[in-house]
Amino acid sequence: MATSLDLSDYRSLAELRYQIRRFLHFSEQAARAVHLEPRQHQLLLALKGLPDGVRPRIRELAERLQIQHHSAVELVNRLVAGGYVRRQRESNDRREVLLVLTPKGSRVLRQLTLHHRQELRQRGPALIAALRRVVQDRKDSLPG
Repeated sequence: MATSLDLSDYRSLAELRYQIRRFLHFSEQAARAVHLEPRQHQLLLALKGLPDGVRPRIRELAERLQIQHHSAVELVNRLVAGGYVRRQRESNDRREVLLVLTPKGSRVLRQLTLHHRQELRQRGPALIAALRRVVQDRKDSLPG
């Protein structure tokens, strides 16, 4: 791994962060346009997109969002109050509470996901190019 840096390394990383921030800004605005806070949208997406075998519990969603457990509980409480998510007791272990999207939550998430996919198709190439520039090895930085 090369340890030297030049101006192009800083520019590449700055461009990547700019492209990521542009997408995140778009995502935040899209969520607010449907009366959700950005983290609420992220939780809905994380819930719908959980990998196979991962149980839809607060603990797993907090991990997926990289937030504290109590913050995830608050997000879920607001989503439940808004009718986007419901809590469901596990039939075998009544102590376990699972989270389920409601039809309203599914509709809003679908709308947002279609909008995000369209945005990524339009702006994704710039994001991919910026990521490539950051992760590719520069021949001039290799020893020898």
